[in-house]
Amino acid sequence: MKVVICGAGIAGLALARQLATHGDEVVVLERSPHPREQGYMIDFFGPGYDAADQMGLLPAIRGVAYEIENASFVDEHGSTRATMPYDQLRRAVGGRLCSLMRPDLEEVLRQHLPATVDLRYGAALTGLDDNGEQVTATLADGSTLEADLLVGADGIHSTVRRLAFGEESAFLRFLGFHTSAFVFDAPRIRDACRGRFAMTDTIGREMGFYVLRDGCVAAFGVHRAEDPTLPDDARRAVTEAYRGLGWVVPEALEHCPPSAQIYYDQVAQIELPRWSAGRVTLVGDSCYAVSLLAGQGASLAIAGAKVLADQLHGAPTLAAGLAAYERQWRPVAEDKQKAGRAAARWFLPRSRWELGVRRAALGLARIPLVNRLVGQLISGK
Repeated sequence: MKVVICGAGIAGLALARQLATHGDEVVVLERSPHPREQGYMIDFFGPGYDAADQMGLLPAIRGVAYEIENASFVDEHGSTRATMPYDQLRRAVGGRLCSLMRPDLEEVLRQHLPATVDLRYGAALTGLDDNGEQVTATLADGSTLEADLLVGADGIHSTVRRLAFGEESAFLRFLGFHTSAFVFDAPRIRDACRGRFAMTDTIGREMGFYVLRDGCVAAFGVHRAEDPTLPDDARRAVTEAYRGLGWVVPEALEHCPPSAQIYYDQVAQIELPRWSAGRVTLVGDSCYAVSLLAGQGASLAIAGAKVLADQLHGAPTLAAGLAAYERQWRPVAEDKQKAGRAAARWFLPRSRWELGVRRAALGLARIPLVNRLVGQLISGK
């Protein structure tokens, strides 16, 4: 079987590896001219961790992971108001958790692609045609590719989804937040955050910081927003959104890089009535984005890709394999989406009362029984 995958992110690379391992001819198209460097730290656990283990990727993933001692919420003076030790979080999920940067996870997946995978950067999809017998992908340079299956693994703003299923607005559920991430060099902030993920203990908006291997500092921000529209100038949006926060935030904003070097997006989920149409299907954020509120986006991308590949090769026909993939994986994705919507209130408190409740909940999580319940809640089905 020949498969064209649009998107060289986590889902697309994981799917390419698994399909090629099954013996398929795989072409991966990525519209970006090179691997993307922007991203943020993720806690990798859950079904994707298990899938990566089964795929033989776990040693390499753990090799680029970071040792995070704790997640700390600090006030405007830098005093800690609440803490979640990471060994406590690891115990909650049976020790099967590691923390790493999204670009590092993508690099591991690229390094472990079989030599038969044709990975093309600077290749943007502009059209598709499914005649029932095969699907033809048209690229921006006018060239075409014919395949048995076209897979959209091109993220929450998927081109494949738009071409095959309709405009994004019909499927996107905005959760009321914008998020951003960037990297900079500041020795004082590096010393203040080393060994931990430090976040502002604030209402309606917060920034977090952690130190990377090269000594640079990675910043992560999330704030409430009524309008899902993305700004034309990401740098200006970041500096305006977090202006006035205390601790090290003013210095971090001074180091905020140009917009092209900032990851900036809305916090949203994708909800589709079906994931496949003829010889076109979707995987990862393109069809079941769970949002950073739910966590496990990267985990679900890898696990969903493995389920798709395995079901395609365990079924008598392409249609049966696509149906089995959605039947098995949709309940898992919808469970995490539901958890993400429920977490919105406590992820970023809207009042001092909610802020106090979050602090108290982090304290209670130290109790073994509560810790086990936390593990069940964040792991999902």
